[in-house]
Amino acid sequence: MPELYLKSDNTHLGHIADDDLNFLIANLEEESITDEDYTITRMTFEFLRDQGMTPSLQAMLEKALGDKEEVEIKYTKS
Repeated sequence: MPELYLKSDNTHLGHIADDDLNFLIANLEEESITDEDYTITRMTFEFLRDQGMTPSLQAMLEKALGDKEEVEIKYTKS
């Protein structure tokens, strides 16, 4: 099961479904085929919500953003 982390300090954000990971990969820009991190801004968050982000992923990304305008997240596949 994939897991999300804050890239800055490796804080574990939680487990996500494979479908949620596929959603992120499909909707966010990757710099290479081995890229496993993303920058999430408030605008990106709104875009993902409009694209049909699941409630569980939405809650996780909202928590990661907190009061920040931008965070970097990374994922691992377990």
